[in-house]
Amino acid sequence: MKLSLSIFFTLLLMLPATVRSRTLTDDIPLGDSLRVDSGNTEPKKKKTSWIKRVIDSFSDYDENYIEPQHYLFTGMLQATYSYDYYTLRDNDNDQSVSLAPDGVIKLGPYFGWKWLFAGYTFTLGASSFNKTKTEFDLSFYTSRFGIDLYYRRTGSDYKLRNVRLGDLNTKALQNVPFNGVRAGVTGLDLYYIFNYRHFSYPAAFSQSTCQKISCGSWMAGVGYTKNTLSLDYEKLQSLIEEKLGPQTVEIDSGLKFKNASYFDINISGGYAYNKVFARNFLLCVSGLLALSYKQSSGRTAGALEENKFSFRKFSPNLIGRFAVVYNNTRWYAGFSAIVCSTNYLDARYTTNNTFGNMNLYVGYNFGLRKRYKTKK
Repeated sequence: MKLSLSIFFTLLLMLPATVRSRTLTDDIPLGDSLRVDSGNTEPKKKKTSWIKRVIDSFSDYDENYIEPQHYLFTGMLQATYSYDYYTLRDNDNDQSVSLAPDGVIKLGPYFGWKWLFAGYTFTLGASSFNKTKTEFDLSFYTSRFGIDLYYRRTGSDYKLRNVRLGDLNTKALQNVPFNGVRAGVTGLDLYYIFNYRHFSYPAAFSQSTCQKISCGSWMAGVGYTKNTLSLDYEKLQSLIEEKLGPQTVEIDSGLKFKNASYFDINISGGYAYNKVFARNFLLCVSGLLALSYKQSSGRTAGALEENKFSFRKFSPNLIGRFAVVYNNTRWYAGFSAIVCSTNYLDARYTTNNTFGNMNLYVGYNFGLRKRYKTKK
């Protein structure tokens, strides 16, 4: 069992409630600044700093639709399942190889105070012994916008999931371990929620608010992704011959590359909807389709200069989210999933990388805020 430290930040977890204006009929606590000029009976309020105004704007929502967090602290137990799936395809000869490691399950306790959320996770299963696997995911949600950061470096525990070699029967290759591939992905997605006063992403994915009335919102965003991939095609050919026989077909030149590096910059748009289907229960479905400018460079088999390749293309990416949550402000529990799919399309070959996380959690909030103590 491997112990790793994961730190997640969720800004709306404990940020101040919606900003409200104060009038002369409000109670003015001791220490508030209120000046009256001798020639003017109009009171002047102390100016709020621009930093506080920006922070308060992160939680600017309509409380008729969204219930704010009642507590300062939270404790949570969460299990996370991570997955990663690569498909490499030669477009000329109907050949493709799909690879994926066994899914990784992590379990651990978390503790939150205001916007800080941290905890320990324990990696379970055989993959926990793979010392070369690195993974870091960070999601940051406010009422107005969200940020997803991800950094993954795979180990050597890939398996062949699906191999297509024309009309050849390749069932003998399914789920066969293959340590001839290394892959990595680094990315950032930033998106803006237009109907932020009535629709709450944090209610679905950080449990820091509660959606009272069903509502949706259009979203727009920008992002950056970089993928690296190296393939030992000679090992792959040897494995194919070992499982299917020495007279089998040879993999085509479109799959004979040593390494490749891809990066893309994208502009995305999509829609998300929160369905309040019962008291304290929420269902959220969200999708973003991104148009990405992609640039790639790498090297195929051989050491000659012509074995280098590069391309610049536009192609689509997809980001999907799903959540089911129960939250009565004191207790919360639920399931969520985030799926990212990046595609690189070329006349010669195509690659696809689909990765993400699924989370199952239960948590408890405590330390009632002052504004809710006065209502008791």
